[in-house]
Amino acid sequence: MSSSSTARAMDVLARPFSLGSLELRNRIAMAPMTREFSPGGVPGEDVAQYYARRAAAGVGLIITEGTYVDHASAGTKGGVPRFHGADALAGWAGVVDAVHGVGGKIVPQLWHVGMARTAGAPPVPEAPRVGPSGIPLDETEHGHAMTQQDLDDVVAAFAAGAAAAEAQGFDGIEIHGAHGYLVDQFLWERTNRRTDAYGGDIPSRSRFAAEIVAAARAVVSPDFPIIFRMSQWKIGGYDAKLGTSPQELEAVLAPLTEAGVDAFHASTRRYWLPEFDGSDLNLAGWVKKLSGKPTISVGSVGLDNEFTKAFQGEGGGVTDIDALLDRLERDEFDLIAVGRALLGDPEWAAKTLGGRADELKPFSPAALRTLY
Repeated sequence: MSSSSTARAMDVLARPFSLGSLELRNRIAMAPMTREFSPGGVPGEDVAQYYARRAAAGVGLIITEGTYVDHASAGTKGGVPRFHGADALAGWAGVVDAVHGVGGKIVPQLWHVGMARTAGAPPVPEAPRVGPSGIPLDETEHGHAMTQQDLDDVVAAFAAGAAAAEAQGFDGIEIHGAHGYLVDQFLWERTNRRTDAYGGDIPSRSRFAAEIVAAARAVVSPDFPIIFRMSQWKIGGYDAKLGTSPQELEAVLAPLTEAGVDAFHASTRRYWLPEFDGSDLNLAGWVKKLSGKPTISVGSVGLDNEFTKAFQGEGGGVTDIDALLDRLERDEFDLIAVGRALLGDPEWAAKTLGGRADELKPFSPAALRTLY
Protein backbone atom coordinates (compact mmCIF):
# COMPACT_ATOMS: atom_id res chain seq x y z
CA MET A 1 0.00 0.00 0.00
CA SER A 2 1.41 3.38 -0.99
CA SER A 3 1.96 6.13 1.57
CA SER A 4 -1.00 8.08 0.15
CA SER A 5 -3.22 4.99 0.39
CA THR A 6 -2.03 4.39 3.94
CA ALA A 7 -2.89 7.94 4.97
CA ARG A 8 -6.30 7.63 3.32
CA ALA A 9 -7.01 4.33 5.08
CA MET A 10 -6.18 5.92 8.41
CA ASP A 11 -8.52 8.81 7.65
CA VAL A 12 -11.48 7.01 6.04
CA LEU A 13 -11.63 3.95 8.29
CA ALA A 14 -11.01 5.86 11.52
CA ARG A 15 -14.22 7.88 11.32
CA PRO A 16 -16.57 7.11 14.25
CA PHE A 17 -20.10 5.89 13.63
CA SER A 18 -23.26 5.73 15.74
CA LEU A 19 -26.19 3.34 15.53
CA GLY A 20 -28.78 3.90 18.24
CA SER A 21 -27.01 3.51 21.58
CA LEU A 22 -24.03 1.92 19.83
CA GLU A 23 -21.13 4.32 19.32
CA LEU A 24 -18.26 2.88 17.30
CA ARG A 25 -14.73 4.27 17.26
CA ASN A 26 -14.19 3.38 13.58
CA ARG A 27 -15.73 1.75 10.52
CA ILE A 28 -14.18 -1.72 10.92
CA ALA A 29 -16.27 -4.71 12.00
CA MET A 30 -15.26 -8.32 12.52
CA ALA A 31 -17.39 -10.53 10.30
CA PRO A 32 -19.21 -13.46 11.93
CA MET A 33 -17.30 -16.70 11.32
CA THR A 34 -18.29 -20.11 12.69
CA ARG A 35 -15.39 -21.53 14.71
CA GLU A 36 -16.72 -24.55 16.69
CA PHE A 37 -14.54 -24.00 19.77
CA SER A 38 -17.37 -23.97 22.34
CA PRO A 39 -17.72 -27.51 23.78
CA GLY A 40 -21.31 -28.24 24.68
CA GLY A 41 -22.25 -24.90 23.16
CA VAL A 42 -20.62 -22.92 25.98
CA PRO A 43 -18.07 -20.21 25.04
CA GLY A 44 -15.10 -20.24 27.38
CA GLU A 45 -12.21 -17.98 28.26
CA ASP A 46 -10.42 -18.87 25.02
CA VAL A 47 -13.41 -17.59 23.01
CA ALA A 48 -13.49 -14.42 25.13
CA GLN A 49 -9.81 -13.75 24.49
CA TYR A 50 -10.16 -14.54 20.78
CA TYR A 51 -12.67 -11.73 20.36
CA ALA A 52 -10.97 -9.40 22.85
CA ARG A 53 -7.65 -9.77 21.02
CA ARG A 54 -9.19 -8.25 17.89
CA ALA A 55 -11.08 -5.57 19.79
CA ALA A 56 -7.88 -4.58 21.59
CA ALA A 57 -6.20 -4.22 18.20
CA GLY A 58 -8.73 -1.68 17.02
CA VAL A 59 -11.75 -3.48 15.54
CA GLY A 60 -14.68 -1.13 16.16
CA LEU A 61 -17.46 -3.75 16.21
CA ILE A 62 -17.20 -7.46 16.93
CA ILE A 63 -20.00 -9.52 15.38
CA THR A 64 -19.79 -12.96 16.94
CA GLU A 65 -19.96 -16.24 15.14
CA GLY A 66 -23.49 -17.54 14.67
CA THR A 67 -24.97 -18.71 17.97
CA TYR A 68 -27.99 -21.01 18.17
CA VAL A 69 -31.31 -19.70 19.47
CA ASP A 70 -33.37 -21.78 21.91
CA HIS A 71 -35.14 -24.14 19.51
CA ALA A 72 -34.37 -27.85 19.27
CA SER A 73 -33.84 -27.77 15.50
CA ALA A 74 -31.75 -24.57 15.47
CA GLY A 75 -28.33 -26.19 15.36
CA THR A 76 -26.31 -28.82 13.59
CA LYS A 77 -22.90 -28.90 15.33
CA GLY A 78 -21.95 -29.52 18.95
CA GLY A 79 -19.05 -27.08 19.13
CA VAL A 80 -20.99 -24.06 17.90
CA PRO A 81 -22.04 -21.82 20.80
CA ARG A 82 -25.68 -21.49 21.82
CA PHE A 83 -27.45 -18.42 23.11
CA HIS A 84 -29.61 -19.98 25.79
CA GLY A 85 -29.10 -21.79 29.06
CA ALA A 86 -27.45 -20.37 32.18
CA ASP A 87 -24.05 -21.91 31.36
CA ALA A 88 -23.84 -20.55 27.82
CA LEU A 89 -25.16 -17.11 28.79
CA ALA A 90 -22.62 -16.91 31.61
CA GLY A 91 -19.94 -17.71 29.06
CA TRP A 92 -21.20 -14.96 26.80
CA ALA A 93 -21.19 -12.50 29.72
CA GLY A 94 -17.48 -13.27 30.06
CA VAL A 95 -16.99 -12.58 26.35
CA VAL A 96 -18.77 -9.22 26.68
CA ASP A 97 -16.66 -8.26 29.69
CA ALA A 98 -13.44 -9.14 27.88
CA VAL A 99 -14.35 -7.13 24.78
CA HIS A 100 -15.63 -4.15 26.74
CA GLY A 101 -12.54 -4.29 28.94
CA VAL A 102 -10.36 -3.38 25.96
CA GLY A 103 -12.70 -0.70 24.64
CA GLY A 104 -14.56 -2.76 22.05
CA LYS A 105 -18.22 -3.19 21.16
CA ILE A 106 -19.88 -6.53 20.47
CA VAL A 107 -23.13 -7.98 19.15
CA PRO A 108 -24.11 -11.67 18.97
CA GLN A 109 -25.38 -13.17 15.74
CA LEU A 110 -28.58 -15.11 16.49
CA TRP A 111 -28.96 -18.14 14.24
CA HIS A 112 -31.28 -20.98 13.23
CA VAL A 113 -29.96 -23.24 10.48
CA GLY A 114 -33.34 -24.61 9.35
CA MET A 115 -33.02 -27.15 6.55
CA ALA A 116 -29.22 -26.82 6.62
CA ARG A 117 -29.37 -29.07 9.69
CA THR A 118 -27.96 -32.59 9.31
CA ALA A 119 -30.40 -35.25 10.51
CA GLY A 120 -29.25 -36.77 13.82
CA ALA A 121 -26.60 -34.10 14.43
CA PRO A 122 -25.99 -32.42 17.79
CA PRO A 123 -26.82 -30.46 19.85
CA VAL A 124 -30.27 -32.17 19.83
CA PRO A 125 -29.86 -35.34 17.75
CA GLU A 126 -33.55 -36.24 17.76
CA ALA A 127 -34.71 -32.82 16.53
CA PRO A 128 -36.22 -32.77 13.04
CA ARG A 129 -34.92 -30.75 10.11
CA VAL A 130 -37.39 -27.91 9.62
CA GLY A 131 -38.02 -25.20 7.07
CA PRO A 132 -40.77 -23.21 5.42
CA SER A 133 -41.66 -26.11 3.14
CA GLY A 134 -39.20 -28.79 4.22
CA ILE A 135 -37.24 -28.30 0.99
CA PRO A 136 -33.48 -28.84 1.32
CA LEU A 137 -30.87 -26.65 -0.35
CA ASP A 138 -29.04 -29.69 -1.67
CA GLU A 139 -29.89 -33.28 -2.63
CA THR A 140 -30.67 -34.43 0.91
CA GLU A 141 -34.09 -35.66 2.00
CA HIS A 142 -37.01 -33.35 2.60
CA GLY A 143 -37.71 -32.25 6.14
CA HIS A 144 -40.62 -30.97 8.18
CA ALA A 145 -42.68 -28.05 6.83
CA MET A 146 -43.17 -25.73 9.78
CA THR A 147 -46.60 -25.35 11.35
CA GLN A 148 -47.90 -22.10 12.79
CA GLN A 149 -46.86 -23.32 16.22
CA ASP A 150 -43.35 -24.00 14.90
CA LEU A 151 -43.19 -20.48 13.49
CA ASP A 152 -44.39 -18.96 16.74
CA ASP A 153 -41.85 -20.99 18.72
CA VAL A 154 -38.94 -19.82 16.57
CA VAL A 155 -40.06 -16.18 16.66
CA ALA A 156 -40.20 -16.45 20.46
CA ALA A 157 -36.73 -18.02 20.52
CA PHE A 158 -35.21 -15.12 18.59
CA ALA A 159 -36.98 -12.63 20.87
CA ALA A 160 -35.67 -14.45 23.94
CA GLY A 161 -32.17 -14.27 22.45
CA ALA A 162 -32.53 -10.53 21.88
CA ALA A 163 -33.65 -9.95 25.45
CA ALA A 164 -30.83 -12.11 26.79
CA ALA A 165 -28.30 -10.19 24.70
CA GLU A 166 -29.31 -6.89 26.24
CA ALA A 167 -29.40 -8.42 29.71
CA GLN A 168 -25.86 -9.79 29.30
CA GLY A 169 -24.54 -6.37 28.31
CA PHE A 170 -24.17 -6.80 24.55
CA ASP A 171 -24.31 -3.63 22.43
CA GLY A 172 -26.97 -4.87 19.99
CA ILE A 173 -27.85 -8.03 18.07
CA GLU A 174 -27.52 -9.37 14.56
CA ILE A 175 -30.24 -11.64 13.18
CA HIS A 176 -28.85 -14.17 10.68
CA GLY A 177 -31.13 -13.91 7.66
CA ALA A 178 -28.56 -14.90 5.03
CA HIS A 179 -26.82 -17.77 3.21
CA GLY A 180 -29.77 -20.16 2.95
CA TYR A 181 -30.36 -20.70 6.67
CA LEU A 182 -33.86 -20.72 8.15
CA VAL A 183 -34.83 -17.04 7.92
CA ASP A 184 -33.38 -16.86 4.41
CA GLN A 185 -35.21 -20.05 3.43
CA PHE A 186 -38.45 -18.13 3.95
CA LEU A 187 -37.19 -15.19 1.88
CA TRP A 188 -36.09 -17.37 -1.06
CA GLU A 189 -38.75 -18.59 -3.47
CA ARG A 190 -36.95 -21.88 -4.18
CA THR A 191 -37.20 -23.08 -0.58
CA ASN A 192 -40.47 -21.33 0.31
CA ARG A 193 -43.41 -22.92 -1.50
CA ARG A 194 -45.97 -22.11 1.16
CA THR A 195 -49.49 -21.12 0.21
CA ASP A 196 -50.40 -19.46 3.51
CA ALA A 197 -49.58 -15.93 4.70
CA TYR A 198 -45.84 -16.77 4.83
CA GLY A 199 -45.42 -17.74 1.16
CA GLY A 200 -46.20 -16.50 -2.31
CA ASP A 201 -45.15 -12.98 -3.24
CA ILE A 202 -42.09 -11.20 -1.85
CA PRO A 203 -43.86 -9.34 1.00
CA SER A 204 -45.45 -12.62 2.14
CA ARG A 205 -42.12 -14.45 2.03
CA SER A 206 -40.67 -11.61 4.14
CA ARG A 207 -43.36 -11.93 6.81
CA PHE A 208 -41.55 -14.48 8.99
CA ALA A 209 -38.34 -12.43 9.06
CA ALA A 210 -40.31 -9.28 9.83
CA GLU A 211 -42.11 -11.03 12.71
CA ILE A 212 -38.75 -12.05 14.18
CA VAL A 213 -37.47 -8.48 13.94
CA ALA A 214 -40.66 -7.04 15.46
CA ALA A 215 -40.62 -9.55 18.31
CA ALA A 216 -36.99 -8.71 19.08
CA ARG A 217 -37.70 -4.99 18.83
CA ALA A 218 -40.54 -5.34 21.36
CA VAL A 219 -38.36 -6.84 24.10
CA VAL A 220 -35.27 -4.61 23.93
CA SER A 221 -34.71 -0.92 24.54
CA PRO A 222 -35.77 1.41 21.71
CA ASP A 223 -32.17 2.42 21.00
CA PHE A 224 -30.75 -1.14 21.25
CA PRO A 225 -29.59 -1.80 17.68
CA ILE A 226 -30.99 -4.65 15.59
CA ILE A 227 -28.82 -5.58 12.61
CA PHE A 228 -30.20 -7.94 9.95
CA ARG A 229 -27.76 -9.98 7.89
CA MET A 230 -29.01 -10.78 4.41
CA SER A 231 -27.56 -12.11 1.18
CA GLN A 232 -28.50 -12.95 -2.36
CA TRP A 233 -26.23 -16.04 -2.50
CA LYS A 234 -26.82 -19.26 -0.59
CA ILE A 235 -24.41 -21.97 0.52
CA GLY A 236 -24.12 -24.10 -2.60
CA GLY A 237 -26.23 -21.60 -4.57
CA TYR A 238 -23.94 -18.71 -5.43
CA ASP A 239 -26.15 -17.46 -8.28
CA ALA A 240 -29.31 -17.28 -6.15
CA LYS A 241 -31.21 -14.00 -5.93
CA LEU A 242 -33.82 -12.72 -3.52
CA GLY A 243 -34.29 -9.77 -5.84
CA THR A 244 -33.34 -9.74 -9.50
CA SER A 245 -33.95 -5.99 -9.71
CA PRO A 246 -33.80 -3.02 -7.34
CA GLN A 247 -37.60 -3.07 -7.19
CA GLU A 248 -37.70 -6.69 -6.04
CA LEU A 249 -34.92 -6.09 -3.52
CA GLU A 250 -36.81 -3.11 -2.13
CA ALA A 251 -39.86 -5.34 -1.65
CA VAL A 252 -37.74 -7.68 0.50
CA LEU A 253 -36.30 -4.85 2.58
CA ALA A 254 -39.41 -2.76 3.21
CA PRO A 255 -41.17 -5.13 5.68
CA LEU A 256 -37.92 -5.60 7.61
CA THR A 257 -37.29 -1.87 7.83
CA GLU A 258 -40.84 -1.27 9.01
CA ALA A 259 -40.48 -4.03 11.63
CA GLY A 260 -37.52 -2.29 13.26
CA VAL A 261 -34.21 -3.14 11.59
CA ASP A 262 -31.63 -0.45 12.38
CA ALA A 263 -28.95 -1.58 9.93
CA PHE A 264 -28.47 -4.24 7.27
CA HIS A 265 -25.38 -6.41 6.90
CA ALA A 266 -25.33 -7.24 3.19
CA SER A 267 -23.21 -10.32 2.62
CA THR A 268 -21.31 -10.73 -0.64
CA ARG A 269 -18.29 -12.83 -1.53
CA ARG A 270 -16.46 -9.91 -3.22
CA TYR A 271 -17.31 -6.41 -2.02
CA TRP A 272 -16.25 -4.70 -5.25
CA LEU A 273 -18.77 -6.37 -7.57
CA PRO A 274 -21.81 -4.34 -8.70
CA GLU A 275 -25.16 -5.88 -7.77
CA PHE A 276 -27.27 -4.75 -10.74
CA ASP A 277 -26.49 -3.70 -14.29
CA GLY A 278 -26.19 0.02 -14.90
CA SER A 279 -24.70 0.93 -11.51
CA ASP A 280 -21.42 0.42 -9.66
CA LEU A 281 -23.23 0.04 -6.32
CA ASN A 282 -22.57 -3.24 -4.55
CA LEU A 283 -25.30 -5.03 -2.58
CA ALA A 284 -24.72 -2.99 0.57
CA GLY A 285 -24.87 0.18 -1.50
CA TRP A 286 -28.20 -0.79 -3.03
CA VAL A 287 -29.62 -1.86 0.32
CA LYS A 288 -28.66 1.49 1.85
CA LYS A 289 -30.18 3.39 -1.08
CA LEU A 290 -33.42 1.38 -1.06
CA SER A 291 -33.97 1.05 2.70
CA GLY A 292 -32.59 4.35 3.93
CA LYS A 293 -30.80 2.42 6.67
CA PRO A 294 -27.06 2.16 7.41
CA THR A 295 -25.33 -0.87 5.93
CA ILE A 296 -22.33 -3.08 6.52
CA SER A 297 -20.50 -4.48 3.51
CA VAL A 298 -18.23 -7.53 3.43
CA GLY A 299 -16.40 -9.81 1.03
CA SER A 300 -12.70 -10.67 0.57
CA VAL A 301 -11.45 -7.47 2.21
CA GLY A 302 -7.67 -7.18 2.11
CA LEU A 303 -7.16 -10.58 0.44
CA ASP A 304 -6.67 -11.63 -3.16
CA ASN A 305 -9.24 -14.45 -3.26
CA GLU A 306 -12.66 -15.25 -1.81
CA PHE A 307 -13.55 -17.19 1.33
CA THR A 308 -14.55 -20.42 -0.45
CA LYS A 309 -10.87 -20.97 -1.22
CA ALA A 310 -10.15 -21.36 2.50
CA PHE A 311 -12.30 -24.51 2.62
CA GLN A 312 -10.33 -25.86 -0.34
CA GLY A 313 -7.14 -25.48 1.66
CA GLU A 314 -5.94 -22.30 -0.05
CA GLY A 315 -4.48 -19.28 1.67
CA GLY A 316 -5.10 -15.66 0.77
CA GLY A 317 -2.44 -13.09 -0.05
CA VAL A 318 -2.51 -9.53 1.24
CA THR A 319 -3.85 -6.97 -1.23
CA ASP A 320 -4.61 -3.26 -1.09
CA ILE A 321 -7.97 -1.80 -0.11
CA ASP A 322 -7.98 1.25 -2.39
CA ALA A 323 -11.28 0.26 -4.03
CA LEU A 324 -12.82 -0.20 -0.59
CA LEU A 325 -11.69 3.25 0.50
CA ASP A 326 -13.21 4.75 -2.65
CA ARG A 327 -16.60 3.30 -1.74
CA LEU A 328 -16.38 4.27 1.92
CA GLU A 329 -15.33 7.80 1.03
CA ARG A 330 -18.49 8.30 -0.98
CA ASP A 331 -20.56 6.66 1.79
CA GLU A 332 -21.84 3.89 -0.45
CA PHE A 333 -22.08 1.91 2.80
CA ASP A 334 -21.17 2.73 6.38
CA LEU A 335 -19.09 -0.11 7.87
CA ILE A 336 -16.90 -2.82 6.42
CA ALA A 337 -16.73 -6.30 7.93
CA VAL A 338 -13.42 -8.13 7.72
CA GLY A 339 -13.30 -11.92 7.91
CA ARG A 340 -10.35 -14.12 6.99
CA ALA A 341 -7.87 -11.22 7.08
CA LEU A 342 -8.68 -10.87 10.80
CA LEU A 343 -8.28 -14.61 11.36
CA GLY A 344 -4.86 -14.56 9.76
CA ASP A 345 -3.80 -11.35 11.47
CA PRO A 346 -5.61 -10.33 14.69
CA GLU A 347 -3.87 -6.95 14.44
CA TRP A 348 -5.20 -6.20 10.94
CA ALA A 349 -7.14 -3.15 12.16
CA ALA A 350 -4.27 -1.70 14.19
CA LYS A 351 -1.84 -2.13 11.31
CA THR A 352 -4.24 -0.71 8.72
CA LEU A 353 -5.23 2.24 10.90
CA GLY A 354 -1.70 2.85 12.13
CA GLY A 355 0.16 3.10 8.85
CA ARG A 356 1.68 -0.38 9.19
CA ALA A 357 0.12 -2.06 6.16
CA ASP A 358 3.53 -3.42 5.17
CA GLU A 359 3.36 -5.61 8.29
CA LEU A 360 0.05 -7.30 7.39
CA LYS A 361 0.12 -11.10 7.39
CA PRO A 362 -1.51 -13.28 4.73
CA PHE A 363 -4.30 -15.72 5.59
CA SER A 364 -3.46 -19.39 5.96
CA PRO A 365 -6.05 -22.17 6.30
CA ALA A 366 -4.12 -23.20 9.42
CA ALA A 367 -5.90 -20.28 11.14
CA LEU A 368 -9.15 -22.23 10.89
CA ARG A 369 -7.75 -25.02 13.03
CA THR A 370 -6.87 -22.90 16.05
CA LEU A 371 -8.58 -20.22 18.10
CA TYR A 372 -6.16 -17.37 18.47
